[in-house]
Amino acid sequence: MKFPKSVNVLLLGSGGRENAFAWKIAQSERLAKLFIAPGNAGTKSCGTNVEMNPTDFAILKQFVISNNINLVVVGPEDPLVKGIYDYFMDDNDIMNIPVIGPSALGAKLEGSKDFAKNFMIKHGIPTAQYKTFTKDNIEEGYTFIDSLSAPYVLKADGLAAGKGVVILDSAQEAKQELSDMLSGKFGAASSKVVIEEYLSGIEVSVFVATDGKSYKILPEAKDYKRIGEGDTGLNTGGMGAVSPVPFCDEEFMEKVRKSIVEPTIEGLKTDEITYKGFIFIGLMNCDGEPKVIEYNVRMGDPETEVVIPRIKSDIIDLFEGIAFGSLKSRELEISEETAATVVCVSEGYPGDYRKGFAIEGLDQETDSIIFHAGTTTEGKNVITSGGRVLAVTSFGKSVGEAVNKSFKTIDNIDYKGKYYRKDIGKDLI
Repeated sequence: MKFPKSVNVLLLGSGGRENAFAWKIAQSERLAKLFIAPGNAGTKSCGTNVEMNPTDFAILKQFVISNNINLVVVGPEDPLVKGIYDYFMDDNDIMNIPVIGPSALGAKLEGSKDFAKNFMIKHGIPTAQYKTFTKDNIEEGYTFIDSLSAPYVLKADGLAAGKGVVILDSAQEAKQELSDMLSGKFGAASSKVVIEEYLSGIEVSVFVATDGKSYKILPEAKDYKRIGEGDTGLNTGGMGAVSPVPFCDEEFMEKVRKSIVEPTIEGLKTDEITYKGFIFIGLMNCDGEPKVIEYNVRMGDPETEVVIPRIKSDIIDLFEGIAFGSLKSRELEISEETAATVVCVSEGYPGDYRKGFAIEGLDQETDSIIFHAGTTTEGKNVITSGGRVLAVTSFGKSVGEAVNKSFKTIDNIDYKGKYYRKDIGKDLI
């Protein structure tokens, strides 16, 4: 099967990741119409924003029928975990409209830390040792903490808006955190808590596209999670990213392919898990050996903003391969240039922050790509509407050149409370 010659696409989401997808989809010669639900001020220049909730599947159904949609691309994890793929496949009216994303069972690789860890252990995928605890065996949790060396990693089993992972240096603090989490600190997401050994090394994100049978490894990326320079302060949704990653040489990536990517794809097949979409594999490079920290069942943010621009081939062609089981024969052409993204956030993020401030400098002449994350429009003005506001991506022959281009562009952007890290990529130079 194939898409028609001209394709109508519905893209779900509203962040920087979705702006990057929209930017790339809009470049395809095969695109007829692109709708983004709900989108942001940046996606408006790529297609038509539609005020719809990505998890209101009944409304989405009516929209795709009314607008002759041929493809649904899911950006964020929430619709996937809530079963959008299954909803479409189980409905005779829309079952022929491909959804880029896994089934609800496949989405448990992100939706449940316990499920993901069990999957890794079952299929021999290298990861940290772990155990899962509930209120009923909390005392065993305390004992397990005592058996580990600091620091201690505690993860809420379910989705907790990116806040469910806590790393602590003290066993006593870890025990208190376990008690707090199981007492409802993260609501239902922490009714079960995974405690695992701390992996020491350098993090890297590897992205895989799969049609459920074959796969293609997309460009890898390194992101910067902490709010402060020098990787200090609170964890955020991401303050920047760089791709490619210098330490991910052919030898390391071959280890990733053999010990992680292939067993993951084979594991999905063995367990009869339907998966047609992207897998984000968060890895730790432990003295040259890759180990999995976590799976996400969609592209990352802000990594998408460096990965997608490096893909030179037609993305609708890639989606067609994923949707119809022909990914193996599809071309994936990657730019050899380095891409660097620097994220501009609102003052106070990731804690309390104010929004509604006008953004100036978006119309400047620049070599950078300005992706919108937390923005909306008010009359003719683009205003801030989120913690992460913009992701500025630039290309260069080196990390330093790419990052400096993004810094230069950001210097000409202004809004009240603008903040960004000035050390993105410096550890790789």
